[in-house]
Amino acid sequence: MSTKLELGIDTFGDVTNDADGQPLPQAQVLRNVVAEGVLADQVGLDFIGVGEHHRKDFAVSAPEVVLAAIAGQTERIHLGSAVTVLSSDDPVRVFQRFATLDGVSGGRAEVILGRGSFIESFPLFGYDLGQYEELFEEKLNLFTEVRKQEPVSWTGALRASLDGQSVYPHLENGLLKTWIGVGGSPESVVRAAHYGLPLMLAIIGGGPMRFKPLAELYRNALEQFGQDASLPIGVHSPGFIAATDEEAKETLWPHYEAMTNRIGRERGWPPATRARFEHEAGEDGALFVGSPETVAKKIAYTANGLGIERFDLKISNGTLGHDHLMKAIELYGTEVAPRVHELLS
Repeated sequence: MSTKLELGIDTFGDVTNDADGQPLPQAQVLRNVVAEGVLADQVGLDFIGVGEHHRKDFAVSAPEVVLAAIAGQTERIHLGSAVTVLSSDDPVRVFQRFATLDGVSGGRAEVILGRGSFIESFPLFGYDLGQYEELFEEKLNLFTEVRKQEPVSWTGALRASLDGQSVYPHLENGLLKTWIGVGGSPESVVRAAHYGLPLMLAIIGGGPMRFKPLAELYRNALEQFGQDASLPIGVHSPGFIAATDEEAKETLWPHYEAMTNRIGRERGWPPATRARFEHEAGEDGALFVGSPETVAKKIAYTANGLGIERFDLKISNGTLGHDHLMKAIELYGTEVAPRVHELLS
């Protein structure tokens, strides 16, 4: 693993509250996400990933448009999705949108493809949820063909075939950096290796070291498929940074509780508890929450243990306010990042 670990942020554009506890208009949330991306660039972070959702508690349904707005106000930071729900989109259009983003940003675009943990996009765009697996597999197969930027001849069962058709715009430099986002499925890990694509592990519950077998599976599968064994692995995990551990946890907890319970009611989860929150915030949990020193140590521990090249902190947490997110991004870039690199050097 390189000691120069890339550090980024992810956001789903959660609809946050104003000072009176009322939800902000989604349009204002979108403008705030752009401001967060600009700040992330200013404080030296390497990446911002913007998620795609189609529900009222998340403002972003078109990540590429938000990323293009960020691109116009930044110079260095890489820009990607977190994730693009490929199963309910068209692979050709996804490539075109990110190739366009790559062009306007001067080669800074990335895409993280996934099946998505929410299913609202399937009925919205007329896809059969019963074909969840088949849709992703077929569309990923087409995307990897389009990504080669050569005339495409391709036949599938769920989408119209292509016969020697070219897809534009072409990238100026090389291939579009394309990750596969996975939650914990070994089959998804092997699929990423099969296509020779970097792996992004979404660690949203349980200790990071629980994912070590998946990292090892990926590297072994790369070798077995004859792919580039040096392809990177990244981690996406939620968290929050404040001046002290106590401040970070006390600020985050009510928003984390409300968000977890809201989604949990849809999925049959038990209610969130403070004890569980405290466990996830500890060394063996998925929450990277605390002071800059605490978060830096946990990131370095994860990077060393899994051998990763990228760590993305999911900075948005339910209704947690924009002012808190901006302060956390500032601390991440100015205090956490230097400390992480020091710990890994």
